Amino acid sequence: VRLVESGGGLVQAGDSLRLSCAASGPTFSRYAMGWFRQAPGKEREFVARITGSGGSRYYADSVKGRFSISRDNAKNTVYLQMNSLKPEDTAVYYCATDASMGLTTAPRYWGQGTQVTVSS
Repeated sequence: VRLVESGGGLVQAGDSLRLSCAASGPTFSRYAMGWFRQAPGKEREFVARITGSGGSRYYADSVKGRFSISRDNAKNTVYLQMNSLKPEDTAVYYCATDASMGLTTAPRYWGQGTQVTVSS
């Protein structure tokens, strides 16, 4: 499974960004997908996950109400819409999957990451 993120950048506090993650493989629609992030000097943390059908989504408390995860199985792509961004959202964002119906806390497959920087 190959994952390629895009959409990061430098924005101001309060702005929005949408990250994309393009995945390889014909069975993408069966996989749960997740977004994680890692800020400088901090451990990687979970951000959001979505089931293969898109019917169930789960968010970290720190982003709930501001971020939204979605997917387009026809395009083998998962998205992370980030609104009301805060400086503390600054991190490298990764999409990940175990290529299975579930998503563990340490998925097997990772993208290369995309940098999001939020200035105050």
